[in-house]
Amino acid sequence: MANTVIKAEAIHKFFGKKHILQDISLEISQGEIFGILGPSGCGKTTLIKLISGMLTANSGHVSVLGQSMPSKKVLRQIGYMAQSDALYLDLTAWENLQFFGKVYGISRKQLQQRINATMQTMNLLQDLDTPVKRYSGGMKRRLSLAGALLHEPSVIILDEPTVGIDPLLRQQIWQELYRLAHGGATIILTTHVMDEATKCNRLAMMRNGQLIAQGTFTELLHQTGTSSIEEAFIFYGGDPYARSGTDTTHSASVKA
Repeated sequence: MANTVIKAEAIHKFFGKKHILQDISLEISQGEIFGILGPSGCGKTTLIKLISGMLTANSGHVSVLGQSMPSKKVLRQIGYMAQSDALYLDLTAWENLQFFGKVYGISRKQLQQRINATMQTMNLLQDLDTPVKRYSGGMKRRLSLAGALLHEPSVIILDEPTVGIDPLLRQQIWQELYRLAHGGATIILTTHVMDEATKCNRLAMMRNGQLIAQGTFTELLHQTGTSSIEEAFIFYGGDPYARSGTDTTHSASVKA
C-alpha cells in the first residue's frame, strides 16, 4: 500500500469573519496525481497554500511527509508553482532559475544540468537568455513550472499550472507530470478545466469552501450516474432538490 504523503484533517480557515475552508479532510499517496477541481473563489488556492505551509489553519491539522506544516524541514522537498508568476521580470530566464537553484541549495554543476533539462521540457531552451519581461503569458507560466521542478522535489504543488499554455505543450507538460509521478513524486494541482481533471489519478471537488466529493474519475461518474465530469460536478454541487429520485441526505464524499 502506498505511503500517505499529504494529509489534511478537519481543516477550517477564516479570513476575518469569512469562513474560507470548512472541515476539509483528504489524504494523498506517494506517486499520486491529485486534482482539486472547482470554480474560482471556492478555496482551492487557500487549501494548497495550507498544504505548502504558506498559511496556517484556524483549526485542524496538515502534514506533509510526516511533518506538521508549516515545516522548514519539508520546504526544500516541495516544488510550488503559484497562480501568479513569481518571477523577476528584468532578469533573464537563466538568471531567474540560477536564483531559484541557489535558494534550493543545488550545486553549480547540477544546477546547469537541471536548468537545461527543465527548460527543454518546457520548450524554452532557446529563450534562456531572454529577459522575462519579453516573455508572453504562456511562456511565463512554463518558466514558473520549470522553477517548481528545478530541484526535483518529492512533493509538487501546482496552482492552475497550464493556464494560457497551448494544447500541444500542455500535453507535453502532462507527460512530464506522469513521468515524475511514476518516479515517486506526489503531485497536487488545482484546476477549473474539466478535461484536465480527468487526467488526475483522483479528484477532490470543491464548492464554497467545502469538499463536496472525492474519488477517481470513474468512481465519481459511477456514483452520480453521469457521463462526464461536468455533470458529476453539477450533481454534487447543484441544487439537491433538483435531483429527481435522489436522497438528499446522501453524502457528497466518495471514498477513494
